[in-house]
Amino acid sequence: MKNYQSLVDALDDLRKRGYDADFEPQSNGLYCDCLDIRLEEEEFHIDEVYRFERDSSREDDFVVYALTSNTGVRGIIVDTSRAVN
Repeated sequence: MKNYQSLVDALDDLRKRGYDADFEPQSNGLYCDCLDIRLEEEEFHIDEVYRFERDSSREDDFVVYALTSNTGVRGIIVDTSRAVN
């Protein structure tokens, strides 16, 4: 796994490596608006996880997930809802 200096660096590199769909977490799984697809938990695998902290406030922390679906769609989730420990 790589060490990135910033969120922008991580997103740029992941996109270059084919993680080009943007997913958002929903209560019943993940959704990608641009592809109009929903994935349930058993339909994807988390390949990589990167945590970033901004300033001293946990409200500015976020986690980046790189994932691959069972059908081969590769994408990214940027989750700001989890605090980084």
